Amino acid sequence: MQRRKFVQQSLLAGGALFTSASAMAKNDKLRLEDLAAEKPFQLNYAFHDGMFKNHAGNDFVEQIKFGHSMGFRAIEDNGMMSRSVADQKKIGETLAKLGMTMGVFVITSQNWHWKTSLTTGKQEFLDLMIKDCKEAVEVAKRCGAKWMTVVPGNYDRSLSTEFQTSNVINALRKASDILAPHGLVMVLEALSDNPDLFLRHSDQTFMICQAVNSPSCKFLFDMYHMQRNEGDIIKNIDRTWSETPYFQIGDNPGRNEPGTGEMNYRNIFKHIHGKGYKGVLGMEHGNAGAGKEGELALIKAYREADTF
Repeated sequence: MQRRKFVQQSLLAGGALFTSASAMAKNDKLRLEDLAAEKPFQLNYAFHDGMFKNHAGNDFVEQIKFGHSMGFRAIEDNGMMSRSVADQKKIGETLAKLGMTMGVFVITSQNWHWKTSLTTGKQEFLDLMIKDCKEAVEVAKRCGAKWMTVVPGNYDRSLSTEFQTSNVINALRKASDILAPHGLVMVLEALSDNPDLFLRHSDQTFMICQAVNSPSCKFLFDMYHMQRNEGDIIKNIDRTWSETPYFQIGDNPGRNEPGTGEMNYRNIFKHIHGKGYKGVLGMEHGNAGAGKEGELALIKAYREADTF
């Protein structure tokens, strides 16, 4: 090939690449604008700190503003109790200004659920729970929260399941007595992280909520964990409906956004919406993709799953 023709073709190829990159950037911008234009969602999905950091930066307040522009109307923040009082107030004020809902934060600052705890009936754990519940009341006031996650802890292999269940029920009644006067609700989360965790199934959690018999003790139905532990998601949602004011989301396997695993979230969301649910669905999962593209893909996944 003659040098002159080679250079001309190279320049043309380079121009094509440049044009393609420019078009891609333009398409990304249009896609972001299109996603923002489709707000709000039919259900109230709650994102968490870090989910939109590539678009909004590391400041959670800025992420909240970005999420709002994308149509989300709620957040959740497991680590709210460990934030400074100033940050708790700032987040609460931002949510109030934007008309957004504060979802769950984890009520315990001591990681009960990674140690044997309420199942034992030991006074040291009861005292810790009471202390944390009283602190959680003040945190909830600052950030405008109503729901707080509680996990009872691990199995105590020295006791029967029945004795452990009784210990958990008694402890949760004490916690309910602290929260109820303030209109707050602890939601019990059954987990699939390891087999030593005491609370693992929807029927078990439902039974404990019924036994505690308080408006301040309900079920956090985390669909990722329930898919791993038992499946039959829609039927179990129906069976536990009267005790379930809060849901969490995560596809399986991978624990990322809807559409990245085996679960048909469009059908699940349609079912929940059809039952008249007005509460929060926490996005307690990761982003399947990296960077801004991953964040846009996550928003698009929710737009698609929310179409029914």
